[in-house]
Amino acid sequence: MFNKKLLLLGVSTLMFVVVFGFQVINHNLHMLQSPPGTVANYKDYDYELGSGYIDSLKRYPDLKKGERSPFDLWKYAGRGKSSYQTPELPMPWNEWVAYHKKQKPELMSDVREYMKMRYDFSGKTVAGQYMSGNRKPIMAGPIARLPEGLKSYESLANLSPEEIKNKGLFPYVPLAHPLQSTAHMVFPDDYNEAHPEHKRIDMDHDFPDEYLPEFPPPLFLTTHKELGDVTKGKEITLSNYFEMFDGLLTAEQMEGLKELLKPTPSTWFNQTTHRVTLEPSAGVACFSCHTNGHTNGAFELAPDSRPNLARLRTDTPPMRGNYNLMQLSTKRSIRSMDHFAEIEEYFDGDPGMQQAIGPRAQKREVTNRMGDFNAIIDFPPAPKLGPMGQLYKDKATEQELYGEKLFFGKAQCGNCHSGPAFVDDYMHDLQVERFYQGRPEGPIKTYPLRGIKDSPPYLHDGRCPTLADAVEFFNIVLELKLKKNEKEALVAYMLCL
Repeated sequence: MFNKKLLLLGVSTLMFVVVFGFQVINHNLHMLQSPPGTVANYKDYDYELGSGYIDSLKRYPDLKKGERSPFDLWKYAGRGKSSYQTPELPMPWNEWVAYHKKQKPELMSDVREYMKMRYDFSGKTVAGQYMSGNRKPIMAGPIARLPEGLKSYESLANLSPEEIKNKGLFPYVPLAHPLQSTAHMVFPDDYNEAHPEHKRIDMDHDFPDEYLPEFPPPLFLTTHKELGDVTKGKEITLSNYFEMFDGLLTAEQMEGLKELLKPTPSTWFNQTTHRVTLEPSAGVACFSCHTNGHTNGAFELAPDSRPNLARLRTDTPPMRGNYNLMQLSTKRSIRSMDHFAEIEEYFDGDPGMQQAIGPRAQKREVTNRMGDFNAIIDFPPAPKLGPMGQLYKDKATEQELYGEKLFFGKAQCGNCHSGPAFVDDYMHDLQVERFYQGRPEGPIKTYPLRGIKDSPPYLHDGRCPTLADAVEFFNIVLELKLKKNEKEALVAYMLCL
């Protein structure tokens, strides 16, 4: 009797386990299948962007690599077919070269006309003002063209955001990559003269060299301020870096500098046929764009969004003073220099491209050393600034001192540009779409203003070619109602930083 009861108990227990087990498996399978969620009474809200805001934007065109893209991409929105790309060209290599040989002159002619329509590249300079290398003059502005019928920037700034937007009067709409279907790095003419391996077959830079940083720029080190420009006017290369820095750097910093100079295959600069240079190459290095730890004015696209046409054009920022920054990159929050060196966008935010082109695959110990050299790149000298970042009253002019007062007062610059690097290390959404009918760009990192005279053009996409243009932009966007003499004083002050 005892054994029979025990047997029945065992069978019952087994059946319970089997049934319960199937329920658990079915539940887990149900969870793995993850059926689409549903929302009752869903409405496609425009989140206070204005009635019919989303419907007012165009949908991105379906373009193949190399096909011309609209210059007014801020008017477009939507999603692409995929987040991923392939290492394949839309045609055989010989046809790709012939295609761009025909298209490039036509494209660049239209680019120059478009830029001429937006800006007056007059070549006028600020008297007596030069970049830190004392070779290249500072360009005067503003040079963004006013809409027809407006007599002055002051008259434009007195209009309401709604009136500026509805009449299409905003002179500082976003600047797109001239060939955004392909995109990637575009180097200035003076850099290409020294590095013809980086000259593109499909397009050239769209800014005159006069409105870009000096090449090569000086390099200042926090560890050797007594030496001034340690490069003595030369571009740092793999061929000369050891002779130039042996005895000045630690062995670890020397290793980091070498890695910053070492070319690596990237999406469009490499040894395969998936490239925009006539000849195959070893790729690009960090210092290809950040020449001498600064910037040469090259631009590309931020890797933070898809489709490709939705990505924001970004100018190369300086590496100067990164030791004092807590946040790097344009729209992503990268919190350390070694992390930035580790994920720097050689593959346009698509790691799958590495399989075809070749992995960069830097070890953490190597990126740490790259960050170690980055951490001693100093801002350029600012003789009129005291130890707390205030102007010496006996060295500054009345106009510069007035500009400083405005900077931290009426102009509100100090709200975002404070501290030793003149930056708050936050991202801000300026809501610039209040002034034009287009897609919101969202939060973008504040950039430091120390040494800002060396880093034209301004804003993340370079839409403000001069410091005067940057002042006009913020006067409109922040509705500051600055007078002409106040704006001139702000420019004079920023030239001291």
